[in-house]
Amino acid sequence: MAVQNGKDLLIKLDMTNDGQFETIAGLRATRISFNAETVDVTSLESQGGWRELLGGAGVKSASISGSGVFRDAGTDERARQIFFENEVPQFQVIIPDFGVVQGAFMITAIEYAGSYNGEATYELTMASAGPLSFTALA
Repeated sequence: MAVQNGKDLLIKLDMTNDGQFETIAGLRATRISFNAETVDVTSLESQGGWRELLGGAGVKSASISGSGVFRDAGTDERARQIFFENEVPQFQVIIPDFGVVQGAFMITAIEYAGSYNGEATYELTMASAGPLSFTALA
């Protein structure tokens, strides 16, 4: 696999709950992380005193974050609406030359910032709110 361009890691939002996804405009940096809690089942009988984990147990989660500048009133407004109305819409994360992760996410934080002689910026943080699917790119 060749080196990938960071700008190709896209976060897309289902704008009207009809399966039509739009890239959240103005993002400069994006990140997705996957987590799985472990369930420790180590006991006195564990071989050699090594920790044992229960496979298939524990909670899986994902988080998405992004930061950027205001570029598109439509996606900016939709993100604010999702946050203030506690909606849990579908998002897609396009991972270049890897695949698409899709599922419901809740926007858990929106931060706005700006400096006197600079552009206004924003940061979004989202947490998974259900099962995620993965579709490999062909």
